[in-house]
Amino acid sequence: MNTTISNNGLPKLPQAPSGQGSSTQNASGTAGSEAAGGTAGADDRVQLTDSAKAMQEAARTHSGAEIDTRKVEQLRQSLANGTYKADPGRIADRMLSLESQLKS
Repeated sequence: MNTTISNNGLPKLPQAPSGQGSSTQNASGTAGSEAAGGTAGADDRVQLTDSAKAMQEAARTHSGAEIDTRKVEQLRQSLANGTYKADPGRIADRMLSLESQLKS
């Protein structure tokens, strides 16, 4: 299964050429699909934790939210020129709020 993930305007990182060490290694040192006996099958499954399900639902709920491109560009510029000031108290408050949302 191929999944495309948007880089949201961030610079693209170099990728390893296909077929040259790009497969994931498991604990025994063998490549992911090779250790499972070949290619991915129809009976492969993924089980999400409750936290992952909550984040997925939150993303769906907020997916229609508008992005203020002007504000994003201002933040990008302040990060680039070193003038961005983080507010640790606000960050902590938001993290606690997110944690309480994930628990419910």
